[in-house]
Amino acid sequence: MTTSQQGLICMNSIAIFCGSALGTDAIFEKVARLTGETIAKKGKTLVYGGGRSGLMGIVADSALAAGGQVIGVIPQGLVDRELAHPHLTELYVVKDMHERKTKMADLSDGFIALPGGAGTLEEIFEQWTWAQLGIHLKPCAFLNIEGFYNDLFKFIQLTTDKGFTKSRFTDMLIESESIEEILNIFENYQAPEPKWGMVDRQEFLSQ
Repeated sequence: MTTSQQGLICMNSIAIFCGSALGTDAIFEKVARLTGETIAKKGKTLVYGGGRSGLMGIVADSALAAGGQVIGVIPQGLVDRELAHPHLTELYVVKDMHERKTKMADLSDGFIALPGGAGTLEEIFEQWTWAQLGIHLKPCAFLNIEGFYNDLFKFIQLTTDKGFTKSRFTDMLIESESIEEILNIFENYQAPEPKWGMVDRQEFLSQ
């Protein structure tokens, strides 16, 4: 990750969190394919969970087909189950899910959640939490296909209304139906002030 003189993050690598299933609506696959293709055509590296199935596989395949660089990060346990994508630019095999998320965070300049289940939500929410804590200053976004995340955003707003989430952290979340729009917003993203200033991740998490 690099930072410009204006303090804006230069977006070279984009992490995608999404389902290892295809979902029930054909639009999910269509948008996942467009996402990988768009990231590649903009000359950015795709970082994702390293799997070959579901929307994960679609995003990776489409980025590769468009000539893009794709980095996967996958736990050894999933490799043992033959779930790793066999044709990536680079594949990091890590010990567990915690190490996977940490490595993806290190490799990425911004994070986007496509439709998915508990794993997708857990991954994007951890990065959002780290941004609030000042562990990083990277943007978090939801590719909100046909209102998939509408109810989630209503709940997030409720946490602000009830005093649990500062409004600046609710407002920092980017939501759009367009991958192009999200990437454009990323290029001009300025992070909100963290709760307690910037902190060292290892020091913070080891306490």
